[in-house]
Amino acid sequence: MTEPAKSPQPAAGNTVARFPVTRWFALFVLLGLPQAAIILLARLAGALSDVSAWMIIGALLAVSALFAAWHTHAAWRVLRRTDEILGGAPRQSGEWDALTMIGELGATVERLRQTLLDEQGQVALHSTTADAILNALPDPVLLLDDGRNIARANFAARKFFGNDIIGNDLAVAMRHPAVLDAADAVLRGETGMASADLTLPVPDGRSFSLRVVALPASSEGSAAVLALHDLTALRKAEKMRADFVANASHELRTPLASLVGFIETLLGPARDDEAARIRFLGIMRDQAARMARLIQDLLSLSQIEMREHDRPSETIALAPLLRDAAAALEPQARAKQMPIRLVLDESLPPVRGARDELMQVFQNLIDNAIKYGRAETPVEIALRAVEADWLEVGVRDHGEGIPREHLPRLTERFYRVDSARSRDLGGTGLGLAIVKHIINRHRGRLVIESELGEGSSFMVRLPLPARSGLPAGPPVS
Repeated sequence: MTEPAKSPQPAAGNTVARFPVTRWFALFVLLGLPQAAIILLARLAGALSDVSAWMIIGALLAVSALFAAWHTHAAWRVLRRTDEILGGAPRQSGEWDALTMIGELGATVERLRQTLLDEQGQVALHSTTADAILNALPDPVLLLDDGRNIARANFAARKFFGNDIIGNDLAVAMRHPAVLDAADAVLRGETGMASADLTLPVPDGRSFSLRVVALPASSEGSAAVLALHDLTALRKAEKMRADFVANASHELRTPLASLVGFIETLLGPARDDEAARIRFLGIMRDQAARMARLIQDLLSLSQIEMREHDRPSETIALAPLLRDAAAALEPQARAKQMPIRLVLDESLPPVRGARDELMQVFQNLIDNAIKYGRAETPVEIALRAVEADWLEVGVRDHGEGIPREHLPRLTERFYRVDSARSRDLGGTGLGLAIVKHIINRHRGRLVIESELGEGSSFMVRLPLPARSGLPAGPPVS
């Protein structure tokens, strides 16, 4: 790295400026000559004797010389000091016009004023820049004074704690003991930096990493910067990952344990029991199929998550797709005597979408409606337009319904309202999670409504090409 350029230093011989003798002599002449002329005129008029006149002239010249020396020395010192303040080397006496030193003092004062204005502008610029940098930070940052009061706060802090925190004690914003102890320790000078992890009792709970750092002491006292780094998303991701591994392990452990138990039974006590062997093999087939469905759903979920940020490129008509999905599940519905009723608006335009993924969405929703609906009740599928630029596919069953407190969590992985019933019906707990991610990829919405005893409705809303920002293309049936 290149070193910053240094300001030129005065030569060794010029470090001490000489006294401005020329200026002193000029001022002495200006002061002394008029007084000497007046005394001479008085002598010519006969008012003074020769001795008296020369004595007075000598005294006046001496006083003028002393006053000129004092005045010149004072101005000389002021100019040298201002030059040092302004960063320049002291000027030599020859650089000063002997007759305009007072004018030079005025020019120096103007230079000082301009320098002060420039410095104030720099301070204001630095302050504005610092505010812009602080406000651009996504995490809350507070500046504390020596009384633990909040002197400044960035935009994230004001958004989180409110706009009225400035000037108040830190305890008004955060009454957490770890926060107050860390701030007090830094402001008292016990340590230069303090940190802690904490959870603030705000809605849903927020986890933060706290850091308090001391600022250089000034004439106004000590100060510190308090920064909060939001760890909520990281903590939730860690918990979700741990829950996912635990749930996946549990879902696989149960059928594996059944398979191992039945195999050991067939190899042992039931080796020659034909009826038991046939029954156990049927159960083993069901358990193996359950594991296969779980693994297939896990693979599907992983693949969909990888493509979730890429919008589909093909255009598809929803009415033929819904008829195909309903036809594929017709035998399952017929077994429970549940007619599938289709109410489809054939005039609606196509949407951008991946056919296989949308087929998976609607088959999953129709399959759930058949599984959890009451026997001999219809499954209703409707395709209609909502608002100006959205299409909606609704799948309604007439089952027991879902308690309201479970609705927000239905799309979580492995979440079940009734775990035992879901497993008995062959569910993996991943179906609605897959539905959610597919709909997210299509930039759509999933709306769930349910009333206990009346059934549930799952509405998939998809944007038309004009809203999704993609050009319309030929539909793919």
